[in-house]
Amino acid sequence: MKTISSVVENYIKTKPFLLNALSEGIINLTSLSRNMMPELEQELGKEVKQGAVVMALKRMSEELDFQLNHKILKVLKNIGEITVRSSLIDFTFSVSDTILDKQATLISEINKQNGIFYTSSRGVNETNIVVSDSVGHLVELYFSNEKLIQKLENLASITVKLPKENISIPGIYYFIFQRLAWEGIIINEVISTSNEFTILVSEEEVDVAFKVIKDLKNL
Repeated sequence: MKTISSVVENYIKTKPFLLNALSEGIINLTSLSRNMMPELEQELGKEVKQGAVVMALKRMSEELDFQLNHKILKVLKNIGEITVRSSLIDFTFSVSDTILDKQATLISEINKQNGIFYTSSRGVNETNIVVSDSVGHLVELYFSNEKLIQKLENLASITVKLPKENISIPGIYYFIFQRLAWEGIIINEVISTSNEFTILVSEEEVDVAFKVIKDLKNL
C-alpha cells in the first residue's frame, strides 16, 4: 500500500540535485511540498494534505542529514593522496579476439620506459586504454588493425585514494560526482579499484576538478 511518506521518498530520489539540497537544508519545505502536490495526488489517487507532505519531507531531510553529514563526510575528510597526471590520450577499441595480445605487447614495450602512465579497462563490447601521449604512437602502431571507436587527446587524470570505509558506505561516488557535475566538469572516463578511483577530464578543466575534490576534505 502506498503511503505519503513512500511516495514523497520516491519523488525525491528521482531528482538527485533536489535530494542533495534537501539534505543540506537549503530548500523551503512548504514551497517544495506545494510544487509536489499535483504529482503526489495523482500517484496516490486521492487528495493529500500539504502538512502531511511537509512532515514527510522534514523526516526525510533529517535522515539524509545523518547519512551524509555523519557517514559520507567522515569518509571524505579522510581522503588520501590526490595525484594529477597531464598529457594523456584515451583510446577506445572494439573488443576482439586479438586485442589482449596487442595489450600484452604494448605493456611489454611501456615497461622499458620510466614515468609512463598506463591504465586499461574492458567492458562487454569495448576496451579502453589510457596512456601518456609520449607513447600514443605505440598504441596506434600495435592496434592498427583493431577497430578504433574513439580517441581523445589533451586529457588529464585525477587519482584519489579513499579510506577503506568507502566500500561499506553507500553514496560516496555519487556525492563526489555530483559536486563535479555542479561545476560543469565533463568526466571522460572513470576507472576504479576497491579504494582508489581515477577520473579523466580535459586539461582545461583539471584545475577546477582538482579543487572540487580537494575541498571535499574541508566540508
